[in-house]
Amino acid sequence: MGISQRFPQFITFFALSVLIFQNQPSNAFYFHCNPHLPVLGRPIHPTDIDLLQFALNLEYLETEWFLNGALGYGLDNIAPRLAAGGPAPLGAKTAKLDNLTKEIIAEFGYQEVGHLRAIKSTVGGFPRPLIDLRARNFAKIMDNAFGYKLDPPFNPYLNTINYLLASYIIPYVGLVGYVGASPNINGYVSKGLLTGLLAVESGQDAVIRTLLYQKAEEIVPPYKNLTVADFTAHISRLRDRLGACGDKDEGLIVSRNSGAERRTSSNILSADSNSLAYRRTPAEILRIVYGTGDESHPGGFLPRGGGGKLATEMLRFRLSDHLN
Repeated sequence: MGISQRFPQFITFFALSVLIFQNQPSNAFYFHCNPHLPVLGRPIHPTDIDLLQFALNLEYLETEWFLNGALGYGLDNIAPRLAAGGPAPLGAKTAKLDNLTKEIIAEFGYQEVGHLRAIKSTVGGFPRPLIDLRARNFAKIMDNAFGYKLDPPFNPYLNTINYLLASYIIPYVGLVGYVGASPNINGYVSKGLLTGLLAVESGQDAVIRTLLYQKAEEIVPPYKNLTVADFTAHISRLRDRLGACGDKDEGLIVSRNSGAERRTSSNILSADSNSLAYRRTPAEILRIVYGTGDESHPGGFLPRGGGGKLATEMLRFRLSDHLN
């Protein structure tokens, strides 16, 4: 059949295609903007729920830290239903931030509200646990990091650099927790939630580390001879010590042998020898957040312990030991 003979058939096919397209609903070509759902597997596997709910402990902490630091108020003012009746955080207050940092931290706080909503709407959750954001709690953490009492006691709310150093403590713990959870997440909806959370948590940590790196060699007043880089190195070593599972944390400046491809001493993004993110288990996370090095011994940022099945089960182990 020649071209002239096939041409009428082509015209007919083209015309029919146009008619079909014009009469389709607006979402007929939905797949062009959204991936197909997996053919096999569950949206949310039962084993995903506990891991994703566990993350709420860090998300609650970050929400209250960022919102209060930038705005002077927290979840109870922005989205009280998400707090679900949990107690108000202890000692949260406005930090004395420069305008740029205040804008960044406020955005982080609003992002954390979204994270809480996303997790709870997907896998459910629990009320906000008691969170300790008092200055003296941060002072204790810094004293533990350096191995002696700083004089005067460290105050995270005093100025921008102190607040950023205090912020260095928190988001990184959440992101390595998400990396650690990822191999054990099985549902495709659950995976989508986790990767979305991880991406933003990683971004927040990167911004904080970058802001600090710009001042890495500056002295942190009034602590003579202690630079911003010194603070980050000591905080990272403290987290490794509390986590008790090897070296998974690094400050802003490292030896050249520990830098990316052993070619740099800058360490704006903390990563392993292949520049992959470190991972931590829920037990490691609690050891660090509690500040006790023991996932069954609450303290630190969560003085009454974390919420959710995983955290409460670890607490029960300690209670059962006392009973026995």
